[in-house]
Amino acid sequence: MKTLAYGFPKLGEKREFKSLLEGFWKGKLSEEELIRGMQALEEQRALTYSQHVEYFPSGELSYYDFMLDMAITLGAVPKRFGSYEGLRTYFEMARGGQALEMTKYFNTNYHYLVPELEGKDFKLLENLPLRDYQFLNSKGYSPLPRLIGPYTFLRLSKILKRKEEGPFPLYELAKLEGQEEFEEYLNAVFPVYEELLRSLSSAGARRVLIEEPALCLDMQEWEWELVHETYGCLSKHANIWLITYYDSVSDYRRFVELPVKALGLDLVSNRENLESIQKYGFPEDKTLIAGIINGRNVWRANLKEKLELLEELSRYAKDMLISNSCPLFHLPVSLEPEDSLPEGLKERLSFAKEKLKELKSLKEALEGREEALKEVEESSRLSSQAFAVKEEVRRRVASLTEKDFEREMPYKERARLQQELLNLPLLPTTTIGSFPQTEEVRRARSAYTSGKMSEQEYKEFIRKQIEHVVRVQEDIGLDVLVHGEFERTDMVEFFAQRLEGIATTRHGWVLSYGSRVYRPPIIYGDVYRPAPMTVEEITYAQSLTQKPVKGMLTGPVTILNWSYYREDVPKHEIAYQIALALLEEVKDLERAGIRVIQIDEPAFREGAPLKRRDWKAYFDWAVKAFRLCSKASPQTQVHTHMCYSEFNEVLEYIYQMDFDVISIEASRSKGEIISAFENFKGWDRHIGIGVYDIHSPAVPTKAQIRAVLERSMKVLPVELLWVNPDCGLKTRRWEEVVPALKNMVETAKELRKELVKA
Repeated sequence: MKTLAYGFPKLGEKREFKSLLEGFWKGKLSEEELIRGMQALEEQRALTYSQHVEYFPSGELSYYDFMLDMAITLGAVPKRFGSYEGLRTYFEMARGGQALEMTKYFNTNYHYLVPELEGKDFKLLENLPLRDYQFLNSKGYSPLPRLIGPYTFLRLSKILKRKEEGPFPLYELAKLEGQEEFEEYLNAVFPVYEELLRSLSSAGARRVLIEEPALCLDMQEWEWELVHETYGCLSKHANIWLITYYDSVSDYRRFVELPVKALGLDLVSNRENLESIQKYGFPEDKTLIAGIINGRNVWRANLKEKLELLEELSRYAKDMLISNSCPLFHLPVSLEPEDSLPEGLKERLSFAKEKLKELKSLKEALEGREEALKEVEESSRLSSQAFAVKEEVRRRVASLTEKDFEREMPYKERARLQQELLNLPLLPTTTIGSFPQTEEVRRARSAYTSGKMSEQEYKEFIRKQIEHVVRVQEDIGLDVLVHGEFERTDMVEFFAQRLEGIATTRHGWVLSYGSRVYRPPIIYGDVYRPAPMTVEEITYAQSLTQKPVKGMLTGPVTILNWSYYREDVPKHEIAYQIALALLEEVKDLERAGIRVIQIDEPAFREGAPLKRRDWKAYFDWAVKAFRLCSKASPQTQVHTHMCYSEFNEVLEYIYQMDFDVISIEASRSKGEIISAFENFKGWDRHIGIGVYDIHSPAVPTKAQIRAVLERSMKVLPVELLWVNPDCGLKTRRWEEVVPALKNMVETAKELRKELVKA
């Protein structure tokens, strides 16, 4: 039995990818130096793959995003970017002033760039899959060229139907106006895929790996007909291995009928694919790519159970490959350098490189190799042990009642009390929370962490940063201020380091988008708060100004979804444990005189299951977890923030969270979220529409900001609107932030005057 692995992190063990990309953007590297550096990294990845598995892909080391790569390959370059000029256009589409919209890849924390289709004139603009295959082939490897499949590409794309309304999801349009539009786009893009496959076959590629995770979404019969027809034709040009992941396929029997050589199934996310195999069997003429090693969580696999699963699968599949359940880029590269984890935890973990070793161990155990068989027994022993149990925490969760999830007073009564206390103007201005984390801030944090700076010296440094940012905000004229979050490395990691039952890593970096990385914490035990976490910095900021300063917390759903969570208790129990810890922080902030508290939940939507039938169960506990931690006094104005997800699909659940103010991204999506409110009856909460994109270095003009606000005012009462950027300012430079915020505040003030006169 052979092994296949895919999606190995492109970041590099020393974050080489990030260094190369940012070096190029800063002008420190030429284009030739960037390409050479990326090729060296790609060769190193291929070496790592080849040491553990027989089959692996080429084409995974995108310079920014694999969906952008596919759009470039297919010639889907919107007219506003002009003629295609290689990397200049590529990065303009990724991070320029008119960049493509960014959103979450299915239910993960990876952000992809949403292709914009301006018509059906596709062409093979730049054959990136062929380039990448030929490079590794020239180095002596025989990889599988990797493509995003046509159905998934179109399902995740948007089209420009009416310019004034911005891009609209192609699939949603098909649901509203009929399947013909989607079918026409599939027919238009199909010849380019044919040309791609022919070019790869001519170059010697014996197999092509095509990823179609969208086949795990809800699908109708007409979609399956199109997919069958598409692959019936594409299979004439190549030996196709088609893989799905993140969930069970929407229709197993239709899936296994697809005319391809191998089919990949996620056998980790739930039991449905396995049950379908047991019920309906598996075709004798196809290879089963069994995704049995978890590609999304860091727990070491119980290899004994995996071997039993393989034995069960072999009863149904004549030919089988062992693989990971989904791409490995959701994991850090290697566990090897981690030397500061809680005692006994490291031996239970497995990062991307260790997942490759697990695949190899399974293969060798099946071959009867003694060392691998010992590894199987050890993994079984570790999986059976309990870890970090806190009975008091479990009792608190078990004793929760419905009343614990409800605020004391209805929203409209709260809103009146809050306005009397805060006295905010029309179109109040604020930011999302963080301000630039300069090199000076990072050096000070590093010096403190390494012991070169004392705790007192570090606290004094942070106080000076807070004082500076308060003065800057007052000078700009913002209405509700923040303390800048200079003491925080990351919005989840900061809290994880202050909560018991959660571990953080030193080198466990994962790419979120572009070159942006974060270190997901590891929830390994029962979670509780041993001491206040944010009170000192926020109350100091409040002492410097008469304007309200927001208390800044990260919500329980986001902490859970952006962490690797334990698998021995239900997710909702973990969420409630975190929520109870955050509730203690909310009460401490209130006692310290803080009257505006923001509890960010950007991962609220992304954690939803792929299939709508499973949404109610997820959102029931997700809503309750937020309501539990936000059970503040009626006078306290509770904010939340969400960004870069398709929130218009879940507005009804968002409304149930019972916050007072929400800030939401609207700039890259060209205000698409705003149109969702036209169909939502009874929206009465305050909302801050993100008026400019903080992920681009471009400074927004007042006209651009005004356009977003004016569009918002056509749908929502101006009395409900706040004015803010679409996300935190941590990654930007001061010379970008100050003029951008000045333009934002001046635009809000000008609109206020006009509205008062009117």
